[in-house]
Amino acid sequence: MAEDRLDVQPQAPAEIEERGTEPLSRAVLLLGKGFAGLFVISMVILIYEVVMRYVFNAPTIWVHETTVFLCAVGFVFGGLHSVSRNGHIRVVLLYDWVSERTRRCLDVGIYVACSLATGIFSYALWPTVVKSFWSPSGAFRVVTSGSAWNPPYPSLLRAFLFVTLIATTLQFAIFAVQRLRGR
Repeated sequence: MAEDRLDVQPQAPAEIEERGTEPLSRAVLLLGKGFAGLFVISMVILIYEVVMRYVFNAPTIWVHETTVFLCAVGFVFGGLHSVSRNGHIRVVLLYDWVSERTRRCLDVGIYVACSLATGIFSYALWPTVVKSFWSPSGAFRVVTSGSAWNPPYPSLLRAFLFVTLIATTLQFAIFAVQRLRGR
């Protein structure tokens, strides 16, 4: 049995990406191309900053915070995108040696544990999201970066992280149910 599994090869990303069969996965995979563009936009903005600073001697105050924000959003979404492709990290040392039934049980356990973890992270993040948009008195007030430009990026990033964690929790739960049903 062990010899039969020696030729097991990891799946190529294109094969993994086709797994997005339910609506949440399809939506995330479709949005992924747009979020990947944030890195290109960041690069263009950084080139603009280099030209402004070293050619025109007119540095900007907004480029650094904007590129950090855009890349952070891209990386946060990248986690959800990876989960939606079912391409998250697995230690396959033992996984490739067990039967399909055992793999299914392992998958369900992994998906349930990940769903619980991201759900707990969402729950823990919620108070900071609320504090980012409302003052203790209840008045709407968005927390800003405190820099000379002072954008609301910290609040926006927390809210985006919260929404992404909720979506990741749902995605793991959907995968757990699918594996329980034998898909």
